[in-house]
Amino acid sequence: MKLSIGIVGLPNVGKSTLFKILTKQNILVANYPFATIDPNIGVVLVPDERIDKLAELSHSKKKIPAVVEFYDIAGLVKGASTGEGLGNKFLSHIHETQAIVTVLRTFQNSEIIHVENSVEPIRDLEIINTELIIKDLETVEKRIGSLEKEAKSGQKQAGKNLEVLKELKQELLKDNLAIKFAEDGIVKELQLLTAKKQLYILNGSAEDASRELKEKIKGLGANYVVMDLSQSENLNELIVKSYEILNLISFLTTGEDETRAWTIKKGSKAPEAAGTIHTDFEQKFIRAEVVNWQKLLEAGSWAKAREKGQLRLEGKEYVMQDGDVVVIRHG
Repeated sequence: MKLSIGIVGLPNVGKSTLFKILTKQNILVANYPFATIDPNIGVVLVPDERIDKLAELSHSKKKIPAVVEFYDIAGLVKGASTGEGLGNKFLSHIHETQAIVTVLRTFQNSEIIHVENSVEPIRDLEIINTELIIKDLETVEKRIGSLEKEAKSGQKQAGKNLEVLKELKQELLKDNLAIKFAEDGIVKELQLLTAKKQLYILNGSAEDASRELKEKIKGLGANYVVMDLSQSENLNELIVKSYEILNLISFLTTGEDETRAWTIKKGSKAPEAAGTIHTDFEQKFIRAEVVNWQKLLEAGSWAKAREKGQLRLEGKEYVMQDGDVVVIRHG
């Protein structure tokens, strides 16, 4: 499973700086709007001590951690939804990602231009979300038009989808995000921007991040990380939180060839997990041999874990746990 996250924000708030630190890529970071014209894409390793320890135990030739794909997208400005700045080009790139990291500038520095001429992170947050909402309204209204035709021709599912989108449209018109509709089939199909999980980076010191701003973010059902991007090099917290906001976990496989982390949705059953390794494994799944990674390390080997009774045989209904080390048995 590929995890992809778009980094968004107004121009000159620290997006490209964040991306550069994350990926160690030498991209353009400049003190003017639209320094990033096309989305830069970087693959970032998810920090995971389990990979190193299991690889050492198994004498693995390769270590393959889970990854997050970050998209650094050109700065958003007021009116982007109707074509201001880089407008629709910017917004089309976010459609492709699973979640959004929004960088908000909280630091004060008169030497760095702010596109709105003052540092007001709550206003900036509202500008960004308003543009996303307007773009979603355009998408929803277009789909409502086609669904009305389908419903008239007697398609039952079209009628149900139409009801959902009409209700969603009213929410968007009230400036509410689409996140509570995120699990509905038609909303998933449309890849709506405001239905994506959001994580906010508050770029500045802890003192710069007001309680009002934090409460505003929590009220949106989102989370935040306070981080001074001009000084921070260790972004493990951001990478791990980005992984968590999409409700993902990792299970592991280990052996002489490789030790690897596999990304799955929390709550996935063993056959679905097996399918991430190879599609045939899901269809021909028989059982999984499972041991917690710490128990395996304590035992010292797969054989000793089996002797100690720490290795379990699990069937098709087993719900995978973060940190499970597995061997899949299949037909």
